Amino acid sequence: MSKITFSKDNIERLNKNPYVKRVSEKSITYSDEFKIMFIEEYLRGSTPRTIFIDAGFDVEILGVKRYEQAAARWIKAYKKDGIIGLSDTRRVNSGRPSNAPVSKDDIISKQEAKIKLLEEQLELLKKLDVTERRLVNNCVNLTNNEVYELILKTVSKKDYSGTVSYCCSILGVSRSGYYHYLKTAPSRTIRENEDLKARDIILKAYNYRGYKKGSRSIKMTLENEFGIIYSRKKIQRIMRKYSIVCPIRKANPYRRIAKATKEHRVVPNLLQRNFKQGIPGKVLLTDITYIPYGINKMAYLSAIKDSSSNDILAYHVSDRITLDIATITIKKLVNTHKADLHDEAFIHSDQGVHYTSPKFQKLLKSHNLGQSMSRRGNCWDNAPQESFFGHMKDEVDFKTCSTLEEVINKVDNYMDYYNNYRCQWGLKKMTPKQFRNHLLNAA
Repeated sequence: MSKITFSKDNIERLNKNPYVKRVSEKSITYSDEFKIMFIEEYLRGSTPRTIFIDAGFDVEILGVKRYEQAAARWIKAYKKDGIIGLSDTRRVNSGRPSNAPVSKDDIISKQEAKIKLLEEQLELLKKLDVTERRLVNNCVNLTNNEVYELILKTVSKKDYSGTVSYCCSILGVSRSGYYHYLKTAPSRTIRENEDLKARDIILKAYNYRGYKKGSRSIKMTLENEFGIIYSRKKIQRIMRKYSIVCPIRKANPYRRIAKATKEHRVVPNLLQRNFKQGIPGKVLLTDITYIPYGINKMAYLSAIKDSSSNDILAYHVSDRITLDIATITIKKLVNTHKADLHDEAFIHSDQGVHYTSPKFQKLLKSHNLGQSMSRRGNCWDNAPQESFFGHMKDEVDFKTCSTLEEVINKVDNYMDYYNNYRCQWGLKKMTPKQFRNHLLNAA
């Protein structure tokens, strides 16, 4: 028992509290209602001092020792006998046992009171059990901030107020982290609004001219087309946050060809993978690719790419893969770029039948173009051209085409976009045409 005694003024103040049954100079008796409320709030994580203050008690008048001893006594009784153990039985059990017969009404009233207390205890346990299971099930694979948001939604409900410590303990997060989350809510709101604005800007670059892009292309498009400078890390963060995914080519295990050990060439490999020689119009890569479209239809694209500047100098689309597809591409190159070609210009290709054909080789010699070939079965010797075809097929949906003319229109649009608008990280963030002019000016 606490040695602190209550003055007359203190007694008057305490008697006004609805949770006090009676009070004297040396002792105070609390109502059973307050004891039950105390246990409920304590199980939700509140401290004894907080519970007493919220109930309207002046802890300075009570004294620390008095309310702490009362709390310890009630908690011990609750653990032993449940809510029934909180009932004040001192008056009932005091004095000598009564021999007076107990009426049926008294027995019924006592049993009803006992049942009511048991029902209240069971209801409380149900609430806590349901809350715990719901929180644990919902917090799987969530970040800490998402767990804090889940706790906030739970404790905001009337029945679960004051359960912060309880929720944090079962979900494995700290109370300090939760309150820091609440404190920083305004700054998070500001940042979220800024991220939404950045997302809208990034989406403009992402969908620019109808072709989806990765973080590098987005950064260059923002700078060149919109005059906006974002770091690549910021672009990547925004893309991850809002699930903005660029098309990524998956490696085909059946096309991973080992380096050929046997050197079998129709003509020498003049290039030797020295793709970037810094001389526009000298190293010209060519190849043919398949373009499936419509329902079981096939088109074929032959293209010539300048290895130094990456721009496509000539291309031809056909529904047949005859020799003409390769020769027409060479004729288009000569007709449009003859003056731009270097004196030592040469065509580099694989060892396909189109490029080993005497007619094709004769056509090159007639225009003073040299010829180089990759090693047999080695796609890496012509990697930049293979890469171009791969990116084009990722970025253009040919399946929606139903005629060859529609395929040709899509190829024409993409070639214009690729040469004049698609910035590339390896070209100092320029487009192929810009980089070509840059090399010519630097020469």
